[in-house]
Amino acid sequence: MELHLVIEGTRGLAEQIHRQLRDAIRSGRLAAGQQLPPSRLLAEQLGVSRKTVAQAYSKLTFDRLIVTQVGAGTFVASRLPPQSHPLAQEDLAGSAVTRLWQGMETPLRHPLPEARVRYEFIAGASSRRLFPEAEWRQCSLHGLRRSALHRGYYAEPEGLLELREAVSRHIGFSRGVNCRPEDLVITSGAQQALDLIARVLIEPGCIVAMEEPGYPLARMLLEAQGAQVVPVPVDAEGICVDRIPDGARLIYTTPTHQFPLGMPMSAARRHALLDRAHELGAIVVEDDYDSEFRYTTQAFEPLLTLDRRGLVAYIGTFSKSLSPELRLGYAIAPPALRTALVNAKHLCDWHTPTVLQWALARFVADGNLLKHIRRCHDVFSERRNRLLARLSGDLSPWLEPLPAIAGYHMAVRFRRPVPVLQLCQLARRVEVGLYLLNACYRHPPQDDGLLVGFGAIEAEDIDPALDRVRGILEQLSG
Repeated sequence: MELHLVIEGTRGLAEQIHRQLRDAIRSGRLAAGQQLPPSRLLAEQLGVSRKTVAQAYSKLTFDRLIVTQVGAGTFVASRLPPQSHPLAQEDLAGSAVTRLWQGMETPLRHPLPEARVRYEFIAGASSRRLFPEAEWRQCSLHGLRRSALHRGYYAEPEGLLELREAVSRHIGFSRGVNCRPEDLVITSGAQQALDLIARVLIEPGCIVAMEEPGYPLARMLLEAQGAQVVPVPVDAEGICVDRIPDGARLIYTTPTHQFPLGMPMSAARRHALLDRAHELGAIVVEDDYDSEFRYTTQAFEPLLTLDRRGLVAYIGTFSKSLSPELRLGYAIAPPALRTALVNAKHLCDWHTPTVLQWALARFVADGNLLKHIRRCHDVFSERRNRLLARLSGDLSPWLEPLPAIAGYHMAVRFRRPVPVLQLCQLARRVEVGLYLLNACYRHPPQDDGLLVGFGAIEAEDIDPALDRVRGILEQLSG
C-alpha cells in the first residue's frame, strides 16, 4: 500500500513521519489492524533513510499505536490507547489558586532584549560593559576545577564554607556588618532569602508590616505565602514606627536606601524600630540591597549591628554589585531562625549551584569584588551627577528628584500635573524607557512619579535621552 505522507525540508524527518502516521491512525484513515508498509519500502517511497522510518515506527510503538508481529509485519493496534485531553483551567480542583497566579502582575520585570529601547532608565539593571569578564572567567574555571573534586554529592544547604567566609569578610569591610560564617545562608538571590524567612515564620492570615511605598516583589511574595500585608507609611526618617500594627509577626524594611524613595532611616528611628519589634516579638527583615554604592560620607549602622536581642534577619545580594543573572545572595539569620532557615533551604532547592559558589568565593577572596565596586561607583557617580544636573536645571519646571545617598536609582516627583501614562508611551516611541513609581505602592497616590535607574544607561546617553523627555513634557504642557 502507499501512504499519503508529505515530507518538507530536510529537518525532523522522523518526527514528520511519526506525526502524520499518528494523525492518520487517530483520525481513522488507518484502521485498526491495518498493515503498514515495511520500513525499507516506505523509506524508498519517501526518499529517506530506512533508519528514519524505523525511528518513527519505534516512537509509534512506544505510543502503543502500532504493533510488530515477528514474521508478519507491522500493524495498527487493534485497541488504541485513549487520547488524553488536557484539563481546562475550570476543571482543575485548584482553579481558584491558579487564576490568582495567572492574574498576578509582574512589576519591575526587565524587558526582553527585543523589547528594550536605546535609552533605558530601568532600575536594578547595570551596563553589560561593566561586568568584569576576564576576572570572572578565571574564577569560573577555578569553580569548575573545585567542583570536579566533589562531583556526585549534594553540597551543604547553607552554602560552601569558603564562600561564607569570603562573604562575612566582605560585608564586614564594605557594609559594617559583623557576622560569622556559620550565621550565613547562601541563597539564589535576595528574593529567595526573603522567601525562606517567610516560609519559616508566616502562616495564612498572619500580619506582616511593610513600608509604603516598598519593594513590590517582596509584598507579593509575602502575600503569596498567605500573609496579611499591612502597608506602613514612610517619612523623611524612614518607616513610621508608631504605625506598625499590633500583632505583626514580621517587619520588612530597607533602612539604608529606602526602596523606592531613597532616604536612609535615621538613627533614632532605627532604635525605635528595634524596640517596637521586641515589644511585638517580631522579626525585622533588613534588606540591604545596594548600600555599597554610597555617595556621601554619611553612614548609618545597620540594624543588625544595633540588634542585641536577635530580632534582625539581614539579607543581601550580589545582583546589584556584580550581576543579577548570577542569582547569588545571602541571609544572616538570627539564632532563633538559623536551623529552620537551613532546613527550608534544603527542602526548597537543596543548595545554590556550587560552581557559582566556588567562583564567587575566589572572586571575593582575590579582591576582585572590591575593585569592581570601586570602578562601578565612579561610573554610577558620574551618571548620577549628570542626571541631577538636568533635573535641577532645564527639567526642574516639571521634575523634582528625591534625595538618595546610595544605589543607582532615584525617585522623581512631578512638580505639576502630567499625564504619566501618556508620557511613558510617548517616550518609548522615541527610544526612551521611563518607569512609574506607582508599581511600588499598595495604594498608588494621585501625584505619581518616576523610578529612574541610571545603572543601565551610559553617561553620554543621559543628555540625549533627557532632551527627548523634555520635548515630550513641553508638548504635554501645551
